[in-house]
Amino acid sequence: MPQSRTNHFGEETELDSMFRQDSYHGRSLHYIGNGLNPYEQAISIIGKTMVAFDDDNLIPCFGFGDVSTHDQDVFSFYPDERFCNGFEEVLSRYRELVPSLKLAGPTSFAPIIEMATSIVQRSGGQYHVLLIIADGQVTRSVDTGHGQLSPQEQRTVEAIVEASKYPLSIVLVGVGDGPWDTMKEFDDNIPAREFDNFQFVNFTEIMSKNVHQSRKETEFALASLMEIPAQYKATMELNLLGASKGNAPGRVPLPPPIYSTMYANNSEPTKATSFQHSASSFYEQNFAANVTPSAPSSTLDYQICPICLTDPKDMAFGCGHQTCSHCGYDLQLCPICRSRIETRIKLY
Repeated sequence: MPQSRTNHFGEETELDSMFRQDSYHGRSLHYIGNGLNPYEQAISIIGKTMVAFDDDNLIPCFGFGDVSTHDQDVFSFYPDERFCNGFEEVLSRYRELVPSLKLAGPTSFAPIIEMATSIVQRSGGQYHVLLIIADGQVTRSVDTGHGQLSPQEQRTVEAIVEASKYPLSIVLVGVGDGPWDTMKEFDDNIPAREFDNFQFVNFTEIMSKNVHQSRKETEFALASLMEIPAQYKATMELNLLGASKGNAPGRVPLPPPIYSTMYANNSEPTKATSFQHSASSFYEQNFAANVTPSAPSSTLDYQICPICLTDPKDMAFGCGHQTCSHCGYDLQLCPICRSRIETRIKLY
């Protein structure tokens, strides 16, 4: 295992996790029950492996892939961006958030990768590891021709290439049935990088083997981290440690989304959610959510509620943003700009 300046990962290393969802046994991969779902299993195994390399055990967490971020942004795990105290709290907070999230596509790994590179740059070029746990590949439209990339795929590739200018390793862990063909191609065919900074690990394939549970967990942990030593060595040989060659996008996370109680109780995750882990010194107190939503792709998109994505907008708030009245009735904060809702106007 590579050594950091303090002879262990700890504050020198960042762990970022991105979670999407699919189905298993007819249920969401994010299903919260008495046992651990596949995401929780992967987090637990990686957490037990990485705890020995963490100085303070503090893990700030972030997410993306809901209706407020789609494939454009990330949101903070806590409103005040406070840290989780170890992976146990990561799992606990994950269980608190998942039932109330309205998850949505399209899917892109670019925002979480760009957030990680921004953090690496703010840290002064300290070595980091980005862990992405996903149940499917980046969104690819049926209109995308053979040999071409969708907009989400292109942004993800560009983010991976740009990240190779930083001391950052990216590990993608696949849970569920995938499909994983594009992710395997990413692992083998991403062009023009400073070093091979991306690795794909099939969690489901390893954990479905007919061997003892402890052996499967060990194999998964080793597969997830096996390329880290060589990648760390490459960052030293390329003189990436302590100084970055790129221009990180300087991402600022949104606050966690807040939806109506009625909506939270009746919804089930359908697309994507993520969590990001990093060291405390990388964040400033004056971070603010000031991200504008992406432009609608059509007039119909503009008229549809951004929360449920089905009903037409018929309620406006004092800030000017709109939702359907069903979703907007119990909202306390605007899902777009996060300002407190004091005025509701029914549109006819």
